[in-house]
Amino acid sequence: MCILAWHWQPGDPTELLLVANRDEAYARPAQALHLWPGGQVLAGRDLHAGGTWMGVGRTRRFAALTNYRTGQAPRTDVASRGTLVSDFLEGSASASDYLANLAPRSGDFNPFNLLLWDGEALLGLEGRHGRIVTLEPGWGAVSNGDFHTPWPKVKRLLSGLQSAVAGGPCDDEALLQLLADTTEAAPHELPATGVPAAVEQALSSIFIRTPQYGTRASSVLRMAHSSVRFCEQVHAPVQAQVCTRTSLVFDAE
Repeated sequence: MCILAWHWQPGDPTELLLVANRDEAYARPAQALHLWPGGQVLAGRDLHAGGTWMGVGRTRRFAALTNYRTGQAPRTDVASRGTLVSDFLEGSASASDYLANLAPRSGDFNPFNLLLWDGEALLGLEGRHGRIVTLEPGWGAVSNGDFHTPWPKVKRLLSGLQSAVAGGPCDDEALLQLLADTTEAAPHELPATGVPAAVEQALSSIFIRTPQYGTRASSVLRMAHSSVRFCEQVHAPVQAQVCTRTSLVFDAE
């Protein structure tokens, strides 16, 4: 994933509402949202390395990953970051125990942010320096910088989500529209991440479209006490302009 925004409210009928876009090279193969063999994980799958970018487990577990933008080419001698999501979803460790084990070896992966929820705690890990972030109930968002970094696209998506929720019950269509926003940041608002200015500009919108890279999937996730509703809209490369949508309800244990 490359941008996530959420409303976490323990005790509410919908405890966790989250919207997200996954940005990736169009050439990287992926399988859309589906129930994995064994029936315990609901997620897409990266067919290149075998992990996933975001998913839920039947025992009220959630995990999502964003890359951290450094302007440097990713290392090729390290394990896929997507396994960090799938390992948590398929395991039984609490979010805090999982991150405590992972933090000291987070440098073994390309830089990342990992967001986990185990039904009790919502925690993040900034992999580039192994810092665990405790997230409080309420609103939050993260993209390809550290947690709590106020990039324009992060503020824009979070503001849109807050407005949508304040207006009363919001359907998936309204939330997917937030994720379809192609508004770019003003040049003076762009972060300095080490990539060329023109690239930074193209990456500054919530929904990204470039010739070889862009938003591949948009997701709306609603986690309640005993069920999960997961809607994913998969976007084809810009040349095709075709998308498919999958909505699944997952009974939690």
